[in-house]
Amino acid sequence: MNTMIYEGYTTRMDFDPDDKIIVGRLIDMSDIITFHGGSVVEFEDAFHTAVDGYISACQQLNQNAEKPASGRLMLRIEPRIHASALRKASEAGQSLNKWATSVLEKAAC
Repeated sequence: MNTMIYEGYTTRMDFDPDDKIIVGRLIDMSDIITFHGGSVVEFEDAFHTAVDGYISACQQLNQNAEKPASGRLMLRIEPRIHASALRKASEAGQSLNKWATSVLEKAAC
């Protein structure tokens, strides 16, 4: 998969053979933002314009622009919960990170 990143936002690049354009959509977000270009340079310009326009529109609407998740999560929890999670991960034969990812995925999806 070909991707580009701008201002923390990532897009995937897909070629549309019918229209002979490169189509993009911001990924890892619930807001739907799409754009296209006839070349990689045009695509990149459209990507930057779409991100800048999205951020500007959110500011004008007095809303926070959705930021893509980085995949890093820092938690501060009570030591007893931490210890219990370590035990559960060990019982499952997993690292705490892998176990927590599985638990969070079940809870969030």
